[in-house]
Amino acid sequence: MQATTLEREIKLRFDSADEARSAVLATGATPLLGRRLQEDALLDTDDEQFRRRRSVLRVRMENGKSRITFKGPVQPSAMKLREELETVVGDGAVLLRVFEELGLHVWFRYEKYREEFAHEDVIVAIDETPIGVFVEIEGGEQGIAAMTATLGRTPSDYILDSYRSLFLQSRDAFGLTGPDMMFDATGE
Repeated sequence: MQATTLEREIKLRFDSADEARSAVLATGATPLLGRRLQEDALLDTDDEQFRRRRSVLRVRMENGKSRITFKGPVQPSAMKLREELETVVGDGAVLLRVFEELGLHVWFRYEKYREEFAHEDVIVAIDETPIGVFVEIEGGEQGIAAMTATLGRTPSDYILDSYRSLFLQSRDAFGLTGPDMMFDATGE
């Protein structure tokens, strides 16, 4: 039987990737994974079973590798807290096709360039998205709070929204007109 894994995270907005990288490195965090494009697809049933349950089924593809992730409903907390089950899969495109054959469909796609750093009990990711730059901090509650403070921020700066919600809130300001949060052909 699989143990339940709880994911705890927050996002912080930064003006640029360079500013975020300098701030993260100044905390003493060490590089973990280099900058790469992540392509995410969220799936659901025609009757939106996952969204009605406030859950997410995601297939992520990056650098020829893929992962499938199930995230349960967000639980009450000062930080974003939810059950997360994730595993590596052989071919994300084939998996998406299998899900289509089973009656699921992709309802939202989003892209981001991500690089990751490690510091004590947290993983710090710099996410460059079509709607701006975010630093995502994942780990234990005390570690997240300490990293936030070291970055010169406070809990009032926490962003708990998903990238989908942030996209819906700000797409007009970024001139994005499509239904998905994707870079244009130039990668911008």
